[in-house]
Amino acid sequence: MTATLLDGELLAAKVRAEVTDRVARLRSAGVTVGLGTILVGDDGPSSRYVAMKHADCDDVGIRSAHEHLPADVSQAELEAVVARFNADPGIHAFLVQLPLPAGLDEERVLMAVDPDKDVDGLHPVNLGRLVMGANGPLPCTPAGIVELLHANDVPVEGKHVVVIGRGLTIGRPLALLLAMKRPGCNAAVTVVHTGVEDLAGLVRQGDVVVAAAGRAGLVTPDMVKPGAAVVGAGTSWEGKKLMSDVDESVAEVAGWITPRIGGVGPMTRAMLLRNAVRAAERSS
Repeated sequence: MTATLLDGELLAAKVRAEVTDRVARLRSAGVTVGLGTILVGDDGPSSRYVAMKHADCDDVGIRSAHEHLPADVSQAELEAVVARFNADPGIHAFLVQLPLPAGLDEERVLMAVDPDKDVDGLHPVNLGRLVMGANGPLPCTPAGIVELLHANDVPVEGKHVVVIGRGLTIGRPLALLLAMKRPGCNAAVTVVHTGVEDLAGLVRQGDVVVAAAGRAGLVTPDMVKPGAAVVGAGTSWEGKKLMSDVDESVAEVAGWITPRIGGVGPMTRAMLLRNAVRAAERSS
């Protein structure tokens, strides 16, 4: 068996085309969609990721606003920039790029973001909306994973999904989303992590497996039920090489699999654009 690739690049291009149309309709009504980013310090991966977000904005016609602060910025100075972005009517959604340098309180900064401008969907108010099933921006990576599975006709509803990882950005919100009674979800969800006993045995029960632990090659072929869909959502770096939580040899067992490059990452960025245009639509 050779797994079908879950091509995030291809689907993200379709999402960007949809966003481009929505941005154009808003522009014709006199609204220029604005997305902001705040970067603190000079972390290489963070800088590259922010640059990609702004390139995506250029592609779809969204105006970019960016503030690059030094690593030694004070908590008060950073929160003042957040307050300025909150108050700027031309910025419909924005994010503070994580991680922040040591000495800065990430929780305080994220809590300071206006929930209606929270493009990452990770503000406690928006996570609460997710729990309640209320409208609000969805966390980008979980939303992208659900869309990627749904677009490729991977059976999820009524199936057993195993999520490896319980982090705030992927594991916890993804488990909530997949368990909800909505299209492409409605699954039985088990959340595990690298500290549980018999991790392999638990993962092997999954019809769908999402690895989001940030440990390269964590999921191996012997851990996967033949024909299961396997999504590598966690990443780590080996030198300059970006590694997936899923070993590439899993493709010989799985029915569907994300590629090491071009799977979940492009969908995360596409969902960010969608959240931005939705914020502009709500505010206008």
